Amino acid sequence: MSAPGIAPTAGQPIQSPPHPLREFWGYFSSNHGAVAGLVIIVLVLLMAIFADLIAPHAPFETNTLVALTPPFWQDGGSTTYLLGTDAIGRDILSRLIYGSRLSLSIGVVVVTLSVITGVVLGLLAGYFRGVLEIAIMRVMDIMLTIPSLLLAIVIVAILGPGLINAMIAVALVVLPHYVRITRATVIAEMSKDYVTAAVVSGAGRIRIMFSEVLPNCTPLLIVQASLGISAAILDAAALGFLGLGAQPPSPEWGTMLADSREFVLRAWWVVTFPGLMILITVLAFNLLGDGLRDALDPKLKR
Repeated sequence: MSAPGIAPTAGQPIQSPPHPLREFWGYFSSNHGAVAGLVIIVLVLLMAIFADLIAPHAPFETNTLVALTPPFWQDGGSTTYLLGTDAIGRDILSRLIYGSRLSLSIGVVVVTLSVITGVVLGLLAGYFRGVLEIAIMRVMDIMLTIPSLLLAIVIVAILGPGLINAMIAVALVVLPHYVRITRATVIAEMSKDYVTAAVVSGAGRIRIMFSEVLPNCTPLLIVQASLGISAAILDAAALGFLGLGAQPPSPEWGTMLADSREFVLRAWWVVTFPGLMILITVLAFNLLGDGLRDALDPKLKR
């Protein structure tokens, strides 16, 4: 074994550092729950992309002659409608498949809006401090004191029911989390040597905020975004269930629950399967977020 400071001999191979992606996957794959969550998310995503090909029926196709048909394994069921039908004869499986498009779209759009707005506000609050920081953070604190679903209901009540307004409401509800994460990271990074070197070299404020400080906020934002998608899907489903989100006959999972709640005692399948889809998808994103946190946070790496 060579002494410190002495170059290795010709017979000793030089070990190169592991590739960042390989190192990341090594930590991520050690969390089996996170891998399971990733697999489920990929399956739901493929289901949403190829809904036109795999759905056995159109999502709005009705047939009152087969209304409330049970799943195929139950007495009275049919393989034509594998998971049964709802009160007006629409195929539940097809509506669940098409509903994955809406739910994933809601999650992605909400998180995108929240991340962009939250990063900008967090950078401004953390970099400039003073009155601007106080104003931004006090507004965020007020929003956090109100229960998220109640705040979303109030916003939708002001804007009017509908899918677009529901997404705006949910985006505003989850916004404070991204602002607080970005601000805290900016304050911590502003005292680092690399930021001081950038200031001395004459870098402008925009470059310091977006080129020097923002990349160090990315790991925490990625983790929060993965968790935020699950929260957005859950909140949007709750608004749909209350009649404030996606409107019938849209195959959104929360709206499907609202349409069928009066049949819960005599047709269990009309509420069970949409509820299971919400549960499985939200759980998958939560497991993925835990795995990303373990893989991206140096303090949690084993």
